Amino acid sequence: MSDTEHDHDFSAVGAGASLTYPMQCSALRKSGHVVIKGRPCKIVDMSTSKTGKHGHAKVHMVAIDIFTGKKLEDISPSTHNMDVPHVKRDEYQLINVDDGFMSLMTADGSTKDDVKVPEGELGKQIEADFEEGKDLLVTVIAAMGEEAAITFKEAPKN
Repeated sequence: MSDTEHDHDFSAVGAGASLTYPMQCSALRKSGHVVIKGRPCKIVDMSTSKTGKHGHAKVHMVAIDIFTGKKLEDISPSTHNMDVPHVKRDEYQLINVDDGFMSLMTADGSTKDDVKVPEGELGKQIEADFEEGKDLLVTVIAAMGEEAAITFKEAPKN
């Protein structure tokens, strides 16, 4: 076997990267993230019950879906593993708002056009401030193949 047969390029993270990673229930913490019913959530409350006659302490979690805001609950033995989503937060500069989608500029100068303007008050506020000509930085949270704008602020003047 020569070295040339094993020339693999591992620099791209893309398709092979997992959307979640396992973590033992007892290691999860309040304000951490967890997957409940297939949805990425932020833990808002946790309680642990004592070991019963079958020998497992149970962890009761109350969490809020990071995209929809729905409250979800789950009970799991503390020794079992649960999936934790890879959650990424990025700030982008808002270039344009068009047909309910935002055109955002990444740090390296490329554009990102696939993030929807959030519904409700946040979306209205972003559009109103953009129409006024304000320079806005939009924070986008991404997890498990979904993305959503969660907040924005006015870009600092240089």
